[in-house]
Amino acid sequence: MNDQMRQRVAETLPPSAGVSAPARPRRWWTGPPAVMGAGVLLLLAAGILMVVRAEQKTNKVALASLPKPVTVTPTEASSYRRSLTLVGTLRPWVEADVGPQFISDYVDTVLVRPGAQVKRGQVLATLDCRNANAETSAISHAARAIEARQKALADEAARTQQLLSGGFVSENTAEKQLATSTAEAAQLESEKARLLKSSLSVSDCVLRAPFDGEVGQRYMDPGAFVHPGQAIVSVVDRSIVRMTADAPETDFEVLAPNTPTKIHVLATDKDISAPISRRAPAADSGTRTIHFEIDIPDPGRQIPVNTTGEVTLGVGESRSATRIPIYAASILGTKASLFRVEGDTAHAATLPILGEDEGSLYFSPADLPPGTPVVTEGQAQLSEGDRVTASEKAVSPRTSSANVIAAPAGEKPK
Repeated sequence: MNDQMRQRVAETLPPSAGVSAPARPRRWWTGPPAVMGAGVLLLLAAGILMVVRAEQKTNKVALASLPKPVTVTPTEASSYRRSLTLVGTLRPWVEADVGPQFISDYVDTVLVRPGAQVKRGQVLATLDCRNANAETSAISHAARAIEARQKALADEAARTQQLLSGGFVSENTAEKQLATSTAEAAQLESEKARLLKSSLSVSDCVLRAPFDGEVGQRYMDPGAFVHPGQAIVSVVDRSIVRMTADAPETDFEVLAPNTPTKIHVLATDKDISAPISRRAPAADSGTRTIHFEIDIPDPGRQIPVNTTGEVTLGVGESRSATRIPIYAASILGTKASLFRVEGDTAHAATLPILGEDEGSLYFSPADLPPGTPVVTEGQAQLSEGDRVTASEKAVSPRTSSANVIAAPAGEKPK
């Protein structure tokens, strides 16, 4: 019996039969220790690979020693002239709030709305003046009665004077008759004055346009109760618009009449050139400012009134300057901090500025020569003496205040 048959017999017999199966040969690579050892080796190999990979990606050079990428632009030769920019109000040539001046009553009709063209004397609104009409009628009838009575007394006084000359009446009677006639005449004049006043109240019930113009505002509708001095509508004349503004007293000479100016209308975003028309001879006692006005002809009535405008005028003579974009520097007071690039090194500089205009800063050519590369992007990561790799980029000045810490002292230059 070979081993295979013995194995089969042993498997079929119970253990008490005494027949045992032959022992299987053990293989070293199939045991539990071998499996554990293989797992440990795999883990060690994975760890070694991860360490090698991490070492390969580690930068052995300090970041501080590497050149920092920045964008530069060369400064430009330009000219600069100080300017004075003030904020004012664009007002109509004349403006009126139309409403009752003598009586209080309910609004009966309002015949116009904002934007309507009106002529001088045109009816704009009416009031419900039945009470005023009745009072006027009563006073008129009372005056007519007094007038008739006074006429009769005057005739009687005249006849009494004739009788006095003939000796038919006493002087006392004649004087009393004359006094009564004079008193009635005075009473008549009083009633006529009351009638005139009442007539004015009745006239106040019909509100008319004081001049040719346009309706600016409509404040009340029919049914509202209005008091003397309250406006129902407003009328403006925009044939000439007045730019009104106030300047510090130190700029009195700058605001001389006929000085050319440029006005920017914020409502329409348009610029208008016009000279100064008039200047107040005295400063305001409270603010110490000088009031001045600029007349702007506007026959087409294109400028909205009671809106904001900016008036700019030049001060002094134009001078040579160096210009850079405003975002290339940080402004603090009357100085600006920036970085100049010499070779591959950035150098910090704090220079006095001549002024600012529409996204540009101006410096004296002695402080910042034209053509000097200045950093426009990447200033935040730079320090004095840092090495840089500069890429030049032509940048047109734009209005930006990203780096502005505080606006320069004084007025906005131009």
